[in-house]
Amino acid sequence: MNNTASVKLYNLDFDEVKTYLFAILFVAGNIVLPQLCHLIPNGGLIFLPIYFFTLIASYKYGMKVGLMTAILSPIVNSLLFGMPPAAVVPSILIKSIFLAVSAAWVAEKTQKVSLWTILLVVLAYQVFGCLVEWLIEGSFVAGFNDFRIGIPGMLIQWIGGFLFVKYIK
Repeated sequence: MNNTASVKLYNLDFDEVKTYLFAILFVAGNIVLPQLCHLIPNGGLIFLPIYFFTLIASYKYGMKVGLMTAILSPIVNSLLFGMPPAAVVPSILIKSIFLAVSAAWVAEKTQKVSLWTILLVVLAYQVFGCLVEWLIEGSFVAGFNDFRIGIPGMLIQWIGGFLFVKYIK
């Protein structure tokens, strides 16, 4: 597998219909994927599915699509299905927003996708998010739960995110 690719990356604006269509598509993905993962005990904690399409939306289509996806996905999921629970929505929103901003920024700066750039984004938002959760929860263990339990999800985001960004048209 070629681990670096020059791909067409976009930075859609709010005056483009495509921006909203892609955001709706990625939010839908961030609704369906968590529902599937929640069929497995602790599937949400293990696979971290609410972040997957936010990563792709931000990296491939820019910060505006990414931020809409990052903000709407946890809120809509929580309102419709109670997952994530309302108490953790703020920390998930902070992580999602940081993921959207960092993915869009790395994509804009590099103008390519590679396993290393996606890994950088995934690790950056996870480390930042864990520190935020540690501050919010007041517990190191609670803050670093994703690193204890969510490694499969981070691996899926890393490899799956790379493949989606590389091959999505």
